Amino acid sequence: MQGIAPPLVTPFTKRGDLDLDRLRSLIEEMESAGVDFLVLNGSTSEAPACTPEERASIVETALDHASIPVLVGTGQPGLPETLAETALASELGADGALIVTPYYYPHGQESLLAHYQQVADEADIPVYLYSVPKFTGITLAPETVQELAKHPNIVGMKDSSGSLSEFVRTIELLPDNGFELFVGAGGILAPALQAGAAGGVLAMANIVPSEAAAVYEAHQEGAHEQAREEGSRLVSINHAVTGRFGIPGLKWVMRQRGFSAGYSRTPFQPPRQEARQELERLLHEL
Repeated sequence: MQGIAPPLVTPFTKRGDLDLDRLRSLIEEMESAGVDFLVLNGSTSEAPACTPEERASIVETALDHASIPVLVGTGQPGLPETLAETALASELGADGALIVTPYYYPHGQESLLAHYQQVADEADIPVYLYSVPKFTGITLAPETVQELAKHPNIVGMKDSSGSLSEFVRTIELLPDNGFELFVGAGGILAPALQAGAAGGVLAMANIVPSEAAAVYEAHQEGAHEQAREEGSRLVSINHAVTGRFGIPGLKWVMRQRGFSAGYSRTPFQPPRQEARQELERLLHEL
């Protein structure tokens, strides 16, 4: 995996039913916009609000339709569920498993180390770590990532901590074995790329896939100033949909831009008028 990926939203109908037709359309739209791979059943996908059967349907549908690599979120609070979802993703043909830190209980670094090593030992597909303290309250420490990166089946990580300094520390500690560290915070995309990120798995790439891809392409071509300038243009809209208005706001913006985002599932509520006005202003500036 290299480059830019959206943690793809899951389209629901207004009634809250899974909308697989819209999912197929959305995959086509993202591929046409130039993203490099897709991530399914992550935080932005509302995966915790889906049943295991729905998550399986999402993966099966996407893998049947996508022509670019697909990474599938399979992490659950416990080991047996994580192994079961990872095995299913492998059966269906996923290119890798993105495994969030086991949440709900406040596990320490030693427990996280043992958990990921057990998962990687049993998984038939490459394992990617996923640290998103905003949702789990747990951060994978750089030293823990350093140790896990030595495992032959742990090949990368999505870091959604939002801390550039911790991101750089992690890169400095990584063994020289091709481990792929992706930034998950759109506000630091360009600096993270310059620090050595393999790319970005970004919620904002659902809204601005072409623009996010352009930042990565500029970086790859050595046009670092251009990458910084183009990345800075995306900071405000990124903050709005990841920090202020959440997934309902993100999906609302996607619909305004013509993407097949569908709607969010309850208990999420549609953005209020003031939020829509602010998002419209940010879109106009963009």
